[in-house]
Amino acid sequence: MRFCDVIGQEEVKKRLMQDVSEDRVPHALMLCGPRGAGKLPLALSMAQILLCEKNFHKSKDAQQETDMFGNPLPTENNDGEPCGECRSCKMAETFCHPDLHFSFPIIKKKNSNTAPICDDYLQQWREQLNRNIYFDINDWLEDMKAENQQATYYVGESDSLLKKLAIKSSQGGRRVIIIWLPERMNQETANKLLKLIEEPPSRTHFIMVSEEPDKVLGTIISRTQRINVPSLSEEEIKDALVQRHQANEEQAKEIAHISQGNYTEAVHKMNAGNEENEFFEMFVFLMRMAYLRKIKDLRSWSDDMAAKGRETQKRFLQYAQRLVRENFIYNFQNQNRLNYMMKQESDFSQKFARFINERNVIKIMDELSEAERDIEGNVNAKMVFFDFSLKIIVLLIQ
Repeated sequence: MRFCDVIGQEEVKKRLMQDVSEDRVPHALMLCGPRGAGKLPLALSMAQILLCEKNFHKSKDAQQETDMFGNPLPTENNDGEPCGECRSCKMAETFCHPDLHFSFPIIKKKNSNTAPICDDYLQQWREQLNRNIYFDINDWLEDMKAENQQATYYVGESDSLLKKLAIKSSQGGRRVIIIWLPERMNQETANKLLKLIEEPPSRTHFIMVSEEPDKVLGTIISRTQRINVPSLSEEEIKDALVQRHQANEEQAKEIAHISQGNYTEAVHKMNAGNEENEFFEMFVFLMRMAYLRKIKDLRSWSDDMAAKGRETQKRFLQYAQRLVRENFIYNFQNQNRLNYMMKQESDFSQKFARFINERNVIKIMDELSEAERDIEGNVNAKMVFFDFSLKIIVLLIQ
């Protein structure tokens, strides 16, 4: 994984490569930004540079550039990228380098009595990275077959990292630990990780990738160098869809616009029959049955929603909030510039938008937000969705 493979983010790349060239890479980095901006690809690229053998002995006092066997190091590239030729680079490109460690949210395996750690899912993690490095927590939950479970960090993960770092670097150079979504750590796990970050072993670098840094333990944030990764531009996403997914210009432009800087979301929308198509149909059915006051059908809809996994339920409620917001904006002038909807959503809004107005939009959004909170708190899903659907009957006529 090289920086040239990362979509956009030229300023962030420049800063990271400058840190490497000046030999002032901090022991703990935190890449923060929205989903689909390319934080994980940036972390992987940075890891490969740090693990490249041309940087094994690079320091301000370096006299001779050789690898751990005394052989001359590959000629350093002018672009600051890893050489791509040494053994370390080749191992890092497949994410199987012995000094490259990963930590990420996981679930408990069924019928397992042992405390779960990330190594239990390491093969699946590497397969996901090799398949597509632009993925999000929803893709990862699907890989793990999470169903109703929510991914988190367990206390055993901190102990596992301690054991790994107690062993000397196998390649004689740096060690890199990539921690994906540290905001999903509980207090106990985060406190144990804090001790590692406060007194890290020599030549060990932590690279954290966070979408919600405000939820990360404050003492951890204070000990990291934070780098903000902005959303991608529509032009960058459009070009990437054309070059990497053979999308036509018109299709790529439409998807880039509605993805709002999220390349992962753009790729999802490229796939026919994706989850959002299902969510759209469920939203339309809910609103039509609520308008017609068909209680029996709303009860069946609630049962169908309750049968889905908890994470899927939360994603639907987030999707519904987005569509309600888009329909409210649709009522204003110049909505083409302000709206971020697919064609089928836009077609539906032509008739539905008038039902979302100043009198009910805040109440509907509040109900959706409360439903999402209840689902996350493990409240009975049938009750949550049926209660919400009944409230929609009243709110639509306001």
